[in-house]
Amino acid sequence: MGKLLTMDYAIEIKNLKKIFFERKGFTEILRCPFKRKEGKLVLYNVNLGIEKGSIFCLLGPNGAGKTTLIKIICTLILPTEGKVFVNGVDVEKEEWRAKGFIGLVTGEERSFFWRLSGRENLLFFASLYNIHGKKASKKVSEVLEIVRIDDPKKRYQEYSGGMKQRLGIARALLGNPEILLMDEPTKSLDPIAAEELRKFLKEKLCRELKTTIFFTTHQLNEAEKLASKIAIINKGEIKVSGTLDELMSGVKQDNVDLDKMYAYYVNS
Repeated sequence: MGKLLTMDYAIEIKNLKKIFFERKGFTEILRCPFKRKEGKLVLYNVNLGIEKGSIFCLLGPNGAGKTTLIKIICTLILPTEGKVFVNGVDVEKEEWRAKGFIGLVTGEERSFFWRLSGRENLLFFASLYNIHGKKASKKVSEVLEIVRIDDPKKRYQEYSGGMKQRLGIARALLGNPEILLMDEPTKSLDPIAAEELRKFLKEKLCRELKTTIFFTTHQLNEAEKLASKIAIINKGEIKVSGTLDELMSGVKQDNVDLDKMYAYYVNS
């Protein structure tokens, strides 16, 4: 029998690698039909375990591989090598079952209909979850209350950036996800809206609703305020993973602050 996966992990990533190969043009195929394009290594030997009910931050510079990892976890793209498990479910072998555990929120949401109200948008997305009629209306009311949207009849284009981001979370909650994947969720928010969103994630979603949150950022203060554990990634490799105290104590320098800690691991 194979070794059983630990069920304490909401997300478990093992020896993950991702290489992107450029597509050949038609002329190139005719000239060199058997020549293989050189690939770009985006993720290499990634191993992570995210505990259930925790907030886990993946911290790294732009282009480090954060978004690619999010896309693999939520089954949008396939890994080249390695495995990802969501609540013990292999995301490649049981894609649809894995998707049932996951909600996805991005920092630049473009899929809402600008002329529809917040509520109308959510009713549309509820139909994509196969929720209709009175059940849809009830579910939309529930998620609107969770994210605290005071005026759901307002057109989407009239909402502030913070309220648009809350609507993105509301949409993700329609499927009752146990895990929220958030790719730079405060990227386009002003400082006040960003701080309100962080408080909402920590106090409402994680502490009260016991949702596991996996989010990416390149903001050190955001990782410090939100995450119970942090991993730092650069050029596709996980440089370190642990609590903030563990990361700070691992830096062999004097007078270590957040900036020095981050630079130490990114450049290692």
